[in-house]
Amino acid sequence: MSKTKRELKDALILLMETKEFKHITVTDIVTRAELNRGTFYKHYQTKEELLGELMNDVMEDLIRAYNEPYLHTDKLVIGELTASSVIIFKHVDSYSDFYRIIINSNALPGFQDRICGTLKQLVMQEQDIMGSSDGKINPDLFASYIAYALFGLIVEWVKEGYKYTPDHMAEQLIRILTYPYDRADGRAPRF
Repeated sequence: MSKTKRELKDALILLMETKEFKHITVTDIVTRAELNRGTFYKHYQTKEELLGELMNDVMEDLIRAYNEPYLHTDKLVIGELTASSVIIFKHVDSYSDFYRIIINSNALPGFQDRICGTLKQLVMQEQDIMGSSDGKINPDLFASYIAYALFGLIVEWVKEGYKYTPDHMAEQLIRILTYPYDRADGRAPRF
């Protein structure tokens, strides 16, 4: 991505912290980015196009981060995961301002659903690759459970002001995923 595009996207994110998107103008964006309107129009026709590309960047990087542990193995074993192989929280950290805006405000209605929908699709693909368990668990419900649970961790982390490191969050995710099987008493948690 070009430096100019990055500056325009960063400016838009900063503006969205204080203004609703519909009230942000191209002039606001270029002023904040310390660029001129001609530079903006060289890259984008509208502010909506800029926002769309920003959202696509986030989603593409989310998919890349989610898939990272699967890239170097034929079979992923949860108990063998390490915090360094789970980079989804590093992804969130790298887009921390963006996630703070979409979680703490109504700046982009529907985007949280888009994230959860993408996570659900990724889990469904993972199930297709790994094979489902014993056929007793509905794959669609399982994928929803995992997607919304993972997004719930992200929401909690953001709402707490990113008080933990991405590695700590990855470690916690791994512990949560293995928890019922790690308990000394061998019992699963009560719901």
